Amino acid sequence: MARSALLNVMVQAAMKAGRKLSRDFGEVESLQVSVKGPGDFVTNADKEAEKIIYQELSKARPEIGFLMEEGGVIKGKDPQNRWIVDPVDGTTNFMHSIPIFGISIALEREGQIVAGVVYNPAMDELYTAEKGKGAFMNDRRLRVANRKEMLESVFTTGIPHLGRPAHKDFLEQQRKVMLNSAGIRRFGAASLDLCYVAAGRVDGFWETGLQPWDMAAGIIMVREAGGYVTDLDDGHDMFGTTTIIAGNETIRKKLLATLKA
Repeated sequence: MARSALLNVMVQAAMKAGRKLSRDFGEVESLQVSVKGPGDFVTNADKEAEKIIYQELSKARPEIGFLMEEGGVIKGKDPQNRWIVDPVDGTTNFMHSIPIFGISIALEREGQIVAGVVYNPAMDELYTAEKGKGAFMNDRRLRVANRKEMLESVFTTGIPHLGRPAHKDFLEQQRKVMLNSAGIRRFGAASLDLCYVAAGRVDGFWETGLQPWDMAAGIIMVREAGGYVTDLDDGHDMFGTTTIIAGNETIRKKLLATLKA
């Protein structure tokens, strides 16, 4: 698979940060039994991974600014482009030695996501996509699943913890989907949930309360794999509404109708 120079830069940054996270991930289990606990260590792992990504991308494209989970907004000289970065999506999984977490890097151009990389170093799965060029996992072309019936489909979502906003609303959404599907999974990393939709591992995904860095790279992954992504108002303001729903065209529509019923 031939990648553009820009996508190669993103891949190199993700994999370099991934090597650091892989070493850190090997230390997490021993930290679980320490008095201090893993919290500070994980925070530092996030920051170190983000620093690596920032340095690599800035070195290659110094004019482009950033929106990052840890570092916030860093304006660049190029007003049309920005990197959207989540150094560790799935921090809770990382913290508990669960190997489902990812580095997410997207390039947004004039409000549209044009390239994305999601890398899970624990499983050595590299997801890449460029607008108009398809989506891939470790150089294998991805396509969304082609199921048409909710009752045959498996969905992923994110579950808000008790006491967080929209918990009651989510329980009602979960009830509706449970009654009309083959199952629900909760992996704990939205970027990977969207990659799994792109790969056809699951049929659809929905979640509320997400930030741009949680979903930016995953959005283009699904679209380039032949899927559809909208917000829960059936529009395209995922960042503004902080909501997202994805799947093939038929399943996305049916899942949205189920949630709205």
